[in-house]
Amino acid sequence: MKEKRIMAGRAKIMSWKKTAALSALLCGLAGAVLPQAQAEQITGAGSSFAAPLYQSWSAHSAAQTGVQLNYQTIGSGAGQNQVLAGTVDFGASDAPMSHARLEAGHLLQFPTAIGGIVVIANVPGVPEGALRLTGPVLAAIYDGSITQWNDPRIVALNPGVTLPDLPVAPLHRADGSGTTYVFTEYLGRVSPTWEKQVGRGTSVAWPVGAGARGNDGIASYVKNTEGSVGYAEYAYAERNHLSTVVLQNRAGEFVVPSVTSFTRAAENATWDHADMTASLCDADGAGSWPIVTTTYALVPREANEANHGNAVRTFFRWGVKDGEAASRELDYVPLPPVVRDAVLERLK
Repeated sequence: MKEKRIMAGRAKIMSWKKTAALSALLCGLAGAVLPQAQAEQITGAGSSFAAPLYQSWSAHSAAQTGVQLNYQTIGSGAGQNQVLAGTVDFGASDAPMSHARLEAGHLLQFPTAIGGIVVIANVPGVPEGALRLTGPVLAAIYDGSITQWNDPRIVALNPGVTLPDLPVAPLHRADGSGTTYVFTEYLGRVSPTWEKQVGRGTSVAWPVGAGARGNDGIASYVKNTEGSVGYAEYAYAERNHLSTVVLQNRAGEFVVPSVTSFTRAAENATWDHADMTASLCDADGAGSWPIVTTTYALVPREANEANHGNAVRTFFRWGVKDGEAASRELDYVPLPPVVRDAVLERLK
């Protein structure tokens, strides 16, 4: 019976909650089934946004490729630093590394998937998914200009919704975060005041609010704190059954976060093929979700050990080409075909 359960688990896409357990199971199983292949373990670190994806890829690819992944969720900034220091085989970051830094660090950068960043809120008395905000109002919450949930600017956007006389408690990431980079890039695009006074970055000098570490930390805090509002990767909001905010996009539409609205934004992106980057924030197009990001892998161009470098490339070739089902299961958007093909070519 135990053998049947293991084989059944390997035959289907697992949910995010089961991914970590399945990864450990398959790692052990791969070693037992493929003793002659000498399954190799690679290490990665960085983005919490990308953590569910890479753990799922590892779980599903280990038995086929003989490559097992040990991934540390430490934030994009720390992931960049660790791959530059040579302490991991690859770094993961939602904030693209600059061309100059890539050249200095002898790193190859490429996208692996696309996903949405959502605004989550815990506002008593407001039905789940009913709260509507615009970009400028969201920026005003995070710069301290709006301090109460019944502020006239929020009330005007939510006719028929009773908003409480309750302080707004904005929450941000306390660690260096690619999610923060994308969120602050969006705030800067919709608010000249934010762009001038705060700007964008993996860490910024937040005018107000408390901090929490990782997407999980943000999700947990908002879930348990009335009046709080934060930002997180979509899968974390879904996994924790959190109420997401409906945001107005560049086209003036109020859009619900979904894989469909993330895909609409991705379809309108312009890619810099030299560094394989794209900004999907505040994208044009009907139905586009306004805060969408690409997550990137950072790999040394010349690995210290050729075979180990090949294992890293094998892992990402499998993920980009064969891991699309797992990506969709976790509400990521696979790379557009032309970008996917360019990544596979670069990995050669």
